[in-house]
Amino acid sequence: MHNTVHASSHHDAKNNKATFQTTPKIKHLPKPSSLYQKKTMDGGVAAEQGTVTCASWIRRPEDAHLVALGKSKHGDLPASLQIFTFDRITNSLSPSPSATFEFEDGCDPVSLAVHPSGDDIVCSTTKGGCRLLEVYGHEKNFKLVNKDLKPLENVGPQKCLAFSTDGSRFAAGGVDGHLRIHEWPSMRVIVDEPKAHKSFNDMDFSLDSEFLASTSTDGSARIWNANDGVPVNSLTRNSDEKIELCRFSKDGTKPFLFCTVQKGNRSITVVWDISTWDRIGFKRLLRKPACVMSISLDGKYLAQGSRDGDVCIVAVKKMEVCHWSKRLHLGFQVTSLDFCPSERVVLSTSNEWGAMITKLNVPADWKEWQIYLLLLGLFLASAVLFYIFFETSDLFWNFPLGKDQPTRPKLGSFLREPQSDDKNMWGPVDM
Repeated sequence: MHNTVHASSHHDAKNNKATFQTTPKIKHLPKPSSLYQKKTMDGGVAAEQGTVTCASWIRRPEDAHLVALGKSKHGDLPASLQIFTFDRITNSLSPSPSATFEFEDGCDPVSLAVHPSGDDIVCSTTKGGCRLLEVYGHEKNFKLVNKDLKPLENVGPQKCLAFSTDGSRFAAGGVDGHLRIHEWPSMRVIVDEPKAHKSFNDMDFSLDSEFLASTSTDGSARIWNANDGVPVNSLTRNSDEKIELCRFSKDGTKPFLFCTVQKGNRSITVVWDISTWDRIGFKRLLRKPACVMSISLDGKYLAQGSRDGDVCIVAVKKMEVCHWSKRLHLGFQVTSLDFCPSERVVLSTSNEWGAMITKLNVPADWKEWQIYLLLLGLFLASAVLFYIFFETSDLFWNFPLGKDQPTRPKLGSFLREPQSDDKNMWGPVDM
Protein backbone atom coordinates (compact mmCIF):
# COMPACT_ATOMS: atom_id res chain seq x y z
CA MET A 1 0.00 0.00 0.00
CA HIS A 2 1.30 3.35 -1.01
CA ASN A 3 1.04 5.75 1.91
CA THR A 4 3.52 8.46 0.97
CA VAL A 5 5.97 8.93 -1.83
CA HIS A 6 9.09 10.40 -0.31
CA ALA A 7 9.13 10.28 3.44
CA SER A 8 6.73 10.05 6.31
CA SER A 9 6.65 10.34 10.05
CA HIS A 10 4.21 9.60 12.79
CA HIS A 11 3.47 11.22 16.11
CA ASP A 12 4.89 9.49 19.17
CA ALA A 13 2.16 9.77 21.81
CA LYS A 14 4.40 8.67 24.68
CA ASN A 15 7.16 11.18 24.14
CA ASN A 16 4.85 13.77 22.57
CA LYS A 17 7.41 14.19 19.79
CA ALA A 18 7.36 13.59 16.09
CA THR A 19 9.89 11.09 14.74
CA PHE A 20 10.73 11.05 11.05
CA GLN A 21 11.74 8.40 8.57
CA THR A 22 13.52 9.84 5.59
CA THR A 23 14.61 8.33 2.32
CA PRO A 24 18.23 8.41 1.08
CA LYS A 25 19.33 11.46 -0.87
CA ILE A 26 18.50 11.47 -4.56
CA LYS A 27 21.51 12.25 -6.68
CA HIS A 28 19.71 12.54 -10.01
CA LEU A 29 16.20 13.91 -9.98
CA PRO A 30 14.02 12.29 -12.67
CA LYS A 31 11.88 14.32 -14.97
CA PRO A 32 8.36 15.02 -13.76
CA SER A 33 6.71 12.87 -16.42
CA SER A 34 8.62 9.75 -15.36
CA LEU A 35 7.80 10.45 -11.73
CA TYR A 36 4.10 10.59 -12.54
CA GLN A 37 4.33 7.23 -14.30
CA LYS A 38 6.25 5.67 -11.42
CA LYS A 39 3.69 6.76 -8.84
CA THR A 40 0.97 5.18 -10.92
CA MET A 41 2.87 1.88 -11.25
CA ASP A 42 3.51 1.80 -7.50
CA GLY A 43 -0.19 2.14 -6.73
CA GLY A 44 0.01 5.77 -5.73
CA VAL A 45 -1.85 8.72 -7.13
CA ALA A 46 -0.97 10.14 -10.49
CA ALA A 47 -2.14 13.15 -12.41
CA GLU A 48 -0.45 11.97 -15.61
CA GLN A 49 1.35 14.80 -17.38
CA GLY A 50 0.45 18.41 -16.76
CA THR A 51 0.42 20.76 -13.80
CA VAL A 52 -2.33 20.15 -11.26
CA THR A 53 -3.60 23.51 -10.04
CA CYS A 54 -6.59 22.45 -7.89
CA ALA A 55 -8.35 19.32 -6.68
CA SER A 56 -11.28 18.13 -4.59
CA TRP A 57 -13.19 15.00 -3.62
CA ILE A 58 -16.63 14.37 -5.12
CA ARG A 59 -19.07 12.68 -2.78
CA ARG A 60 -21.01 9.81 -4.34
CA PRO A 61 -23.55 7.24 -3.05
CA GLU A 62 -22.27 4.07 -1.35
CA ASP A 63 -18.90 5.74 -0.72
CA ALA A 64 -17.93 5.34 -4.39
CA HIS A 65 -16.23 8.73 -4.29
CA LEU A 66 -14.50 10.48 -7.17
CA VAL A 67 -11.68 13.02 -7.42
CA ALA A 68 -11.75 16.16 -9.57
CA LEU A 69 -8.40 17.50 -10.79
CA GLY A 70 -7.92 20.84 -12.54
CA LYS A 71 -4.84 20.86 -14.77
CA SER A 72 -3.21 23.68 -16.67
CA LYS A 73 -1.94 23.44 -20.24
CA HIS A 74 1.13 21.22 -20.63
CA GLY A 75 2.84 21.04 -24.01
CA ASP A 76 0.27 19.91 -26.55
CA LEU A 77 -2.17 18.87 -23.80
CA PRO A 78 -4.88 21.50 -23.26
CA ALA A 79 -5.99 22.71 -19.84
CA SER A 80 -8.70 20.46 -18.48
CA LEU A 81 -10.83 19.29 -15.58
CA GLN A 82 -10.61 15.54 -15.13
CA ILE A 83 -12.59 13.05 -13.02
CA PHE A 84 -10.84 10.01 -11.51
CA THR A 85 -12.37 7.09 -9.66
CA PHE A 86 -11.02 6.11 -6.23
CA ASP A 87 -10.20 2.55 -5.15
CA ARG A 88 -10.76 2.17 -1.39
CA ILE A 89 -8.86 -1.14 -1.26
CA THR A 90 -5.60 0.13 -2.74
CA ASN A 91 -6.17 3.77 -1.72
CA SER A 92 -5.32 4.97 -5.20
CA LEU A 93 -6.87 6.74 -8.16
CA SER A 94 -7.63 5.18 -11.52
CA PRO A 95 -4.68 5.35 -13.95
CA SER A 96 -6.77 7.27 -16.49
CA PRO A 97 -9.64 9.76 -16.09
CA SER A 98 -13.25 8.63 -16.38
CA ALA A 99 -14.32 12.01 -17.76
CA THR A 100 -12.51 15.07 -19.12
CA PHE A 101 -13.61 18.60 -19.92
CA GLU A 102 -11.13 20.63 -21.98
CA PHE A 103 -10.82 24.41 -21.66
CA GLU A 104 -10.04 26.72 -24.55
CA ASP A 105 -6.53 28.10 -25.14
CA GLY A 106 -5.30 30.52 -22.51
CA CYS A 107 -7.91 29.39 -19.97
CA ASP A 108 -6.44 27.47 -17.03
CA PRO A 109 -8.30 26.33 -13.90
CA VAL A 110 -7.53 28.36 -10.75
CA SER A 111 -9.77 26.87 -8.05
CA LEU A 112 -12.80 24.64 -7.78
CA ALA A 113 -15.62 23.73 -5.39
CA VAL A 114 -17.88 20.67 -5.41
CA HIS A 115 -21.50 20.79 -4.24
CA PRO A 116 -22.22 18.47 -1.25
CA SER A 117 -24.52 16.43 -3.49
CA GLY A 118 -21.59 15.66 -5.78
CA ASP A 119 -23.55 16.68 -8.88
CA ASP A 120 -22.16 20.19 -9.52
CA ILE A 121 -18.61 21.49 -9.88
CA VAL A 122 -17.81 25.20 -10.09
CA CYS A 123 -14.36 25.93 -11.48
CA SER A 124 -12.72 29.35 -11.66
CA THR A 125 -10.43 30.04 -14.60
CA THR A 126 -7.74 32.53 -15.52
CA LYS A 127 -10.13 34.14 -17.98
CA GLY A 128 -13.84 33.97 -18.56
CA GLY A 129 -14.85 33.77 -14.91
CA CYS A 130 -16.34 30.56 -13.50
CA ARG A 131 -17.65 27.45 -15.22
CA LEU A 132 -20.42 25.17 -13.96
CA LEU A 133 -19.94 21.52 -14.82
CA GLU A 134 -22.55 18.91 -13.99
CA VAL A 135 -21.48 15.31 -13.30
CA TYR A 136 -23.57 12.61 -14.97
CA GLY A 137 -23.18 8.85 -14.90
CA HIS A 138 -22.37 6.05 -12.47
CA GLU A 139 -19.61 3.56 -11.69
CA LYS A 140 -16.89 4.27 -14.27
CA ASN A 141 -19.02 5.88 -16.96
CA PHE A 142 -19.14 9.60 -16.27
CA LYS A 143 -19.39 12.75 -18.33
CA LEU A 144 -19.09 16.46 -17.59
CA VAL A 145 -21.66 18.83 -19.07
CA ASN A 146 -20.94 22.56 -19.25
CA LYS A 147 -23.85 24.70 -17.98
CA ASP A 148 -24.44 28.45 -17.95
CA LEU A 149 -23.47 30.35 -14.83
CA LYS A 150 -24.27 33.88 -15.95
CA PRO A 151 -23.83 35.74 -12.61
CA LEU A 152 -20.21 34.52 -12.47
CA GLU A 153 -19.26 34.97 -16.11
CA ASN A 154 -16.40 37.39 -16.78
CA VAL A 155 -15.79 38.07 -13.07
CA GLY A 156 -12.06 37.33 -13.29
CA PRO A 157 -10.03 34.71 -11.39
CA GLN A 158 -11.55 33.63 -8.09
CA LYS A 159 -9.00 32.61 -5.45
CA CYS A 160 -11.60 30.98 -3.17
CA LEU A 161 -14.78 29.05 -3.97
CA ALA A 162 -16.98 27.36 -1.36
CA PHE A 163 -20.38 25.73 -0.95
CA SER A 164 -22.16 25.87 2.40
CA THR A 165 -22.50 22.63 4.36
CA ASP A 166 -26.18 22.26 3.45
CA GLY A 167 -25.54 23.22 -0.18
CA SER A 168 -27.92 26.22 -0.13
CA ARG A 169 -25.20 28.92 -0.44
CA PHE A 170 -22.27 29.48 -2.77
CA ALA A 171 -19.46 31.99 -2.15
CA ALA A 172 -16.68 33.27 -4.38
CA GLY A 173 -13.74 35.41 -3.29
CA GLY A 174 -11.79 37.08 -6.07
CA VAL A 175 -8.15 37.89 -6.50
CA ASP A 176 -9.41 41.49 -6.72
CA GLY A 177 -10.99 41.25 -3.23
CA HIS A 178 -14.58 41.07 -4.50
CA LEU A 179 -16.94 38.88 -2.40
CA ARG A 180 -20.04 37.28 -3.89
CA ILE A 181 -22.51 35.08 -2.00
CA HIS A 182 -25.43 33.50 -3.90
CA GLU A 183 -28.32 31.22 -3.11
CA TRP A 184 -27.91 27.85 -4.79
CA PRO A 185 -29.13 26.90 -7.32
CA SER A 186 -31.27 30.01 -7.95
CA MET A 187 -28.14 32.25 -7.89
CA ARG A 188 -30.07 35.02 -6.12
CA VAL A 189 -27.53 37.58 -4.94
CA ILE A 190 -27.06 37.74 -1.16
CA VAL A 191 -23.76 39.65 -1.04
CA ASP A 192 -21.98 41.65 -3.73
CA GLU A 193 -19.16 43.47 -1.98
CA PRO A 194 -16.41 44.75 -4.32
CA LYS A 195 -14.09 45.82 -1.48
CA ALA A 196 -14.47 42.99 1.00
CA HIS A 197 -10.69 42.46 1.10
CA LYS A 198 -7.52 43.63 -0.57
CA SER A 199 -7.28 40.15 -2.12
CA PHE A 200 -8.80 36.91 -0.90
CA ASN A 201 -6.63 34.28 0.74
CA ASP A 202 -9.09 31.73 2.21
CA MET A 203 -12.75 31.21 3.16
CA ASP A 204 -15.01 28.67 4.85
CA PHE A 205 -18.68 28.19 5.82
CA SER A 206 -19.72 27.23 9.35
CA LEU A 207 -21.37 23.86 10.03
CA ASP A 208 -24.85 25.41 10.28
CA SER A 209 -24.21 27.45 7.10
CA GLU A 210 -24.97 30.65 9.03
CA PHE A 211 -21.51 32.25 8.89
CA LEU A 212 -18.80 32.71 6.30
CA ALA A 213 -15.23 33.40 7.43
CA SER A 214 -12.81 35.01 4.98
CA THR A 215 -9.15 36.04 5.17
CA SER A 216 -7.15 38.54 3.15
CA THR A 217 -3.59 38.68 1.88
CA ASP A 218 -3.06 41.73 4.12
CA GLY A 219 -3.59 39.57 7.24
CA SER A 220 -7.14 40.61 8.16
CA ALA A 221 -10.13 38.32 8.65
CA ARG A 222 -13.87 39.03 8.55
CA ILE A 223 -17.02 37.13 9.49
CA TRP A 224 -20.17 37.45 7.35
CA ASN A 225 -23.76 36.42 7.91
CA ALA A 226 -24.42 34.06 5.02
CA ASN A 227 -28.18 34.62 5.14
CA ASP A 228 -28.31 38.39 4.63
CA GLY A 229 -24.69 39.32 3.89
CA VAL A 230 -24.28 41.60 6.91
CA PRO A 231 -20.68 41.77 8.26
CA VAL A 232 -20.72 40.23 11.75
CA ASN A 233 -17.21 40.82 13.04
CA SER A 234 -13.56 41.35 12.23
CA LEU A 235 -11.22 39.02 14.09
CA THR A 236 -8.87 40.82 16.47
CA ARG A 237 -5.13 40.55 15.92
CA ASN A 238 -1.95 42.26 17.04
CA SER A 239 -0.01 44.58 14.79
CA ASP A 240 2.64 41.90 14.15
CA GLU A 241 0.12 39.15 13.31
CA LYS A 242 -1.29 38.05 9.95
CA ILE A 243 -4.33 35.77 9.84
CA GLU A 244 -3.90 33.55 6.80
CA LEU A 245 -6.14 30.44 6.72
CA CYS A 246 -9.49 29.63 8.35
CA ARG A 247 -11.67 26.57 9.01
CA PHE A 248 -14.78 26.16 11.17
CA SER A 249 -15.11 23.16 13.48
CA LYS A 250 -17.38 20.48 12.00
CA ASP A 251 -18.04 18.02 14.83
CA GLY A 252 -21.25 19.71 15.96
CA THR A 253 -20.16 20.10 19.59
CA LYS A 254 -17.40 22.70 19.59
CA PRO A 255 -18.36 26.05 17.98
CA PHE A 256 -14.80 27.05 17.09
CA LEU A 257 -12.99 28.77 14.26
CA PHE A 258 -9.41 27.64 13.58
CA CYS A 259 -7.04 30.13 11.93
CA THR A 260 -3.37 29.94 11.07
CA VAL A 261 -1.57 33.08 12.20
CA GLN A 262 1.89 34.24 11.23
CA LYS A 263 3.40 36.09 14.19
CA GLY A 264 6.81 37.33 13.15
CA ASN A 265 8.82 34.20 12.42
CA ARG A 266 6.44 31.97 14.37
CA SER A 267 3.50 30.11 12.86
CA ILE A 268 0.66 29.26 15.22
CA THR A 269 -2.90 27.96 15.03
CA VAL A 270 -5.34 30.18 16.94
CA VAL A 271 -8.83 29.18 18.09
CA TRP A 272 -11.82 31.56 18.31
CA ASP A 273 -15.12 30.80 20.07
CA ILE A 274 -17.75 31.64 17.44
CA SER A 275 -20.48 32.20 20.05
CA THR A 276 -18.60 35.26 21.36
CA TRP A 277 -15.85 35.68 18.75
CA ASP A 278 -13.31 35.72 21.59
CA ARG A 279 -9.82 34.39 21.06
CA ILE A 280 -9.48 31.44 23.47
CA GLY A 281 -6.05 29.94 22.76
CA PHE A 282 -3.34 28.93 20.33
CA LYS A 283 -0.88 26.12 19.63
CA ARG A 284 2.12 25.49 17.39
CA LEU A 285 1.33 22.55 15.13
CA LEU A 286 3.03 22.60 11.74
CA ARG A 287 5.83 24.81 13.15
CA LYS A 288 6.27 26.47 9.75
CA PRO A 289 4.07 28.69 7.59
CA ALA A 290 0.99 26.85 6.34
CA CYS A 291 -0.31 27.56 2.85
CA VAL A 292 -3.42 25.38 2.87
CA MET A 293 -5.72 23.95 5.54
CA SER A 294 -8.61 21.49 5.56
CA ILE A 295 -10.90 19.80 8.10
CA SER A 296 -12.48 16.34 7.86
CA LEU A 297 -16.19 16.00 7.24
CA ASP A 298 -16.81 14.72 10.79
CA GLY A 299 -14.60 17.44 12.29
CA LYS A 300 -12.22 15.02 14.05
CA TYR A 301 -9.08 15.93 12.12
CA LEU A 302 -7.47 19.12 10.85
CA ALA A 303 -4.84 19.10 8.08
CA GLN A 304 -2.22 21.69 7.21
CA GLY A 305 0.17 21.81 4.27
CA SER A 306 3.41 23.80 4.12
CA ARG A 307 5.20 25.72 1.40
CA ASP A 308 7.95 23.10 1.20
CA GLY A 309 5.71 20.05 0.80
CA ASP A 310 5.03 18.88 4.39
CA VAL A 311 1.57 17.76 5.52
CA CYS A 312 0.54 17.31 9.15
CA ILE A 313 -2.73 15.92 10.52
CA VAL A 314 -4.04 17.14 13.88
CA ALA A 315 -6.52 15.37 16.17
CA VAL A 316 -8.94 18.19 17.01
CA LYS A 317 -10.05 16.72 20.34
CA LYS A 318 -6.54 17.02 21.83
CA MET A 319 -5.08 19.49 19.32
CA GLU A 320 -2.07 17.23 18.85
CA VAL A 321 -0.30 16.10 15.70
CA CYS A 322 -1.24 12.46 15.03
CA HIS A 323 0.27 12.00 11.56
CA TRP A 324 3.09 13.81 9.81
CA SER A 325 4.20 13.34 6.20
CA LYS A 326 7.58 14.97 5.83
CA ARG A 327 8.52 16.27 2.36
CA LEU A 328 5.47 14.66 0.81
CA HIS A 329 5.72 17.04 -2.15
CA LEU A 330 9.50 17.38 -1.87
CA GLY A 331 10.20 21.09 -1.65
CA PHE A 332 7.12 22.44 -3.42
CA GLN A 333 4.09 24.25 -2.03
CA VAL A 334 1.01 22.16 -1.31
CA THR A 335 -1.74 23.77 -3.38
CA SER A 336 -4.74 21.61 -2.42
CA LEU A 337 -5.57 19.53 0.65
CA ASP A 338 -8.85 17.66 1.11
CA PHE A 339 -10.10 14.81 3.31
CA CYS A 340 -11.90 11.84 1.78
CA PRO A 341 -15.59 11.95 2.84
CA SER A 342 -15.62 8.38 4.20
CA GLU A 343 -12.03 7.11 4.58
CA ARG A 344 -9.07 8.33 6.64
CA VAL A 345 -7.33 9.39 3.45
CA VAL A 346 -6.08 12.80 2.33
CA LEU A 347 -5.79 14.18 -1.20
CA SER A 348 -2.96 16.68 -1.70
CA THR A 349 -1.55 18.41 -4.77
CA SER A 350 1.38 20.55 -5.86
CA ASN A 351 2.33 22.12 -9.15
CA GLU A 352 5.45 19.97 -9.51
CA TRP A 353 4.40 16.57 -8.15
CA GLY A 354 0.74 16.46 -9.15
CA ALA A 355 -1.82 14.72 -6.93
CA MET A 356 -1.11 12.28 -4.13
CA ILE A 357 -3.32 10.05 -1.97
CA THR A 358 -2.04 9.52 1.59
CA LYS A 359 -3.55 6.98 3.98
CA LEU A 360 -3.45 8.34 7.52
CA ASN A 361 -1.96 6.36 10.37
CA VAL A 362 -4.70 7.21 12.86
CA PRO A 363 -7.00 4.96 14.94
CA ALA A 364 -9.66 3.29 12.84
CA ASP A 365 -13.23 4.50 13.22
CA TRP A 366 -16.07 2.23 14.25
CA LYS A 367 -18.18 1.18 11.29
CA GLU A 368 -21.96 1.31 11.60
CA TRP A 369 -22.32 -2.48 11.34
CA GLN A 370 -19.71 -2.93 14.07
CA ILE A 371 -21.74 -0.75 16.43
CA TYR A 372 -24.92 -2.72 15.74
CA LEU A 373 -23.05 -6.00 16.22
CA LEU A 374 -21.73 -4.80 19.58
CA LEU A 375 -25.23 -3.76 20.72
CA LEU A 376 -26.62 -7.14 19.66
CA GLY A 377 -23.85 -8.92 21.57
CA LEU A 378 -24.58 -6.91 24.72
CA PHE A 379 -28.31 -7.67 24.43
CA LEU A 380 -27.71 -11.42 24.06
CA ALA A 381 -25.25 -11.43 26.95
CA SER A 382 -27.72 -9.64 29.21
CA ALA A 383 -30.47 -12.11 28.18
CA VAL A 384 -28.25 -15.09 29.07
CA LEU A 385 -27.32 -13.60 32.44
CA PHE A 386 -30.96 -12.92 33.26
CA TYR A 387 -31.90 -16.51 32.39
CA ILE A 388 -29.13 -17.90 34.62
CA PHE A 389 -30.17 -15.63 37.44
CA PHE A 390 -33.82 -16.61 36.95
CA GLU A 391 -33.03 -20.34 37.09
CA THR A 392 -30.60 -20.42 40.00
CA SER A 393 -31.65 -17.72 42.43
CA ASP A 394 -34.43 -18.44 44.91
CA LEU A 395 -34.12 -14.97 46.31
CA PHE A 396 -35.70 -13.69 43.11
CA TRP A 397 -39.01 -15.32 44.06
CA ASN A 398 -39.10 -15.53 47.84
CA PHE A 399 -37.18 -13.58 50.45
CA PRO A 400 -37.28 -15.35 52.82
CA LEU A 401 -39.45 -18.45 52.41
CA GLY A 402 -42.12 -18.88 55.06
CA LYS A 403 -42.45 -22.07 57.05
CA ASP A 404 -45.32 -23.39 54.95
CA GLN A 405 -44.58 -21.30 51.83
CA PRO A 406 -43.97 -23.40 48.69
CA THR A 407 -40.74 -22.98 46.78
CA ARG A 408 -40.81 -21.05 43.51
CA PRO A 409 -42.31 -22.93 40.59
CA LYS A 410 -40.16 -24.33 37.84
CA LEU A 411 -39.95 -22.51 34.53
CA GLY A 412 -41.69 -25.41 32.78
CA SER A 413 -44.84 -25.01 34.83
CA PHE A 414 -45.40 -21.62 33.24
CA LEU A 415 -44.96 -23.03 29.75
CA ARG A 416 -47.31 -26.08 30.08
CA GLU A 417 -51.07 -25.77 29.89
CA PRO A 418 -52.47 -26.00 33.45
CA GLN A 419 -54.64 -29.09 34.13
CA SER A 420 -56.84 -29.79 37.13
CA ASP A 421 -56.22 -32.80 39.40
CA ASP A 422 -60.01 -33.34 39.70
CA LYS A 423 -60.97 -35.41 36.69
CA ASN A 424 -64.70 -34.87 37.30
CA MET A 425 -64.61 -31.19 38.17
CA TRP A 426 -67.19 -30.41 35.46
CA GLY A 427 -69.47 -33.28 36.45
CA PRO A 428 -71.35 -35.44 33.99
CA VAL A 429 -72.04 -33.88 30.64
CA ASP A 430 -75.43 -34.54 29.11
CA MET A 431 -75.00 -34.67 25.33
